[in-house]
Amino acid sequence: MSSPELIRIGTRAAPMALAQAEQVAELIRKHSPDTRTEIVPRKTEADLWQGELARLGGKGLFTKEIDQMLQRGSIDIAVHCMKDVPGDKPIPEGLIFAAYLPREDVRDVVLFPEGSEHSTLDDLPPGATVATSAVRRKAQILRDRPHLQVERVRGLVGNRVEKLDQGKHGWSAMVLSLAGLYRLGLEHRAEQFLSVDEMIPAVGAGVIGIECRRDDAPVAGLLEQLNHTKTMTELTAERVLLHGLRGHCNSPIAGHCITGPDGQLVLRGMVFTREGAQFVHAQHWGEASNDPATLGARVCADLLRQGARELIEGIPH
Repeated sequence: MSSPELIRIGTRAAPMALAQAEQVAELIRKHSPDTRTEIVPRKTEADLWQGELARLGGKGLFTKEIDQMLQRGSIDIAVHCMKDVPGDKPIPEGLIFAAYLPREDVRDVVLFPEGSEHSTLDDLPPGATVATSAVRRKAQILRDRPHLQVERVRGLVGNRVEKLDQGKHGWSAMVLSLAGLYRLGLEHRAEQFLSVDEMIPAVGAGVIGIECRRDDAPVAGLLEQLNHTKTMTELTAERVLLHGLRGHCNSPIAGHCITGPDGQLVLRGMVFTREGAQFVHAQHWGEASNDPATLGARVCADLLRQGARELIEGIPH
């Protein structure tokens, strides 16, 4: 099958999303030197909205408009952060994820204003305010450090870091993803690295997914060459967990799957109340079948038995 002459890459217009799209473009050119690439940025409704995403319709709005462009044929592939792809809705009709890139560092990190005397969350005095965008992070910060205040913030990551340094909002620290800082060349700002035991990642954290039309065989064939099987397997377990929990964008759900040295899959899942005071936790191994979908369903069932549904439904959305 001949490679496509041109692949139009749809992406959000945010700097981090554009960096991801360029990474995909480079990989395509490497695997198919005769294929030209064109990045088609789109400022989505979610990017323009500064309030709570739940009021607008949820995190899925980051991907919805790009997917519609793909369905219409105005782009050939869409590049998404998998943590932004909803778990309670099916993939849009006629579209498939044909490739996942190797997973990046999933850890969250803590930043402090330039010149701050603090270097860890434990240094902060009672009542200090930590800024972050994710309910998952807020819940885990308050679970372990209930003496702190957590303020939800949105907007471009670079702008958020600038606001932290300006000090106008009274933030003593900010928690962001390490992978996102790397894409923006801001990794040097990370002061404290939170292990996955301290801060379980979001489902799909650090994974870039590449979507195309199901019936576009030449593009799908090329994307298959970019797919990272280990990442796809681990992500499958996490996504089955998320889908089974029917979590919405305001649900503090964490899920992280790894492959052990012996090839065994291990999946951890947690569901919290928004302030982190209550939570349920489950961890299972792949066992004999080592099937990611079976593992995801098993962890989901365990969490539901412990009351995860009540915690999720207790949060407005």
